[in-house]
Amino acid sequence: MTLLGMTREPYYSSTVENKLMDQITWDDFGKVDIRVGKIVEISDFPEARRPAYKLKINFGSEIGTKTSSVQAVGAHTKEELLNSLVCCVVNFPPKRIDSFSSEVLTLGFKNNAGDGWVLIEPKSKSVDIGSKLS
Repeated sequence: MTLLGMTREPYYSSTVENKLMDQITWDDFGKVDIRVGKIVEISDFPEARRPAYKLKINFGSEIGTKTSSVQAVGAHTKEELLNSLVCCVVNFPPKRIDSFSSEVLTLGFKNNAGDGWVLIEPKSKSVDIGSKLS
């Protein structure tokens, strides 16, 4: 399965979309550090195998600014994403995509209306940059 430019082993069968993954414990989930960040810079990523953007995302003073590659082309425009809030896993090791180091995993869902991934964005702007999902 590909999540916004990061290839992982399949979580479910592509022929059975609703098959659940193996259960995890609360302790397992507690290891995943999901934070809110603000996209402060965005550019095209023509070297990527699939259409993608390169992002710089600000997570505040505790984490700072990190990079991410996202396959959001087709679901979002660069103008739409700039200065928007997104949810990211910040404690994965960096992933090399061509010559680019993707430091965080930007979360989203497969776009059922076309190409790309629809990014998870907090509905309310009253969430602090760097806030942790709990």
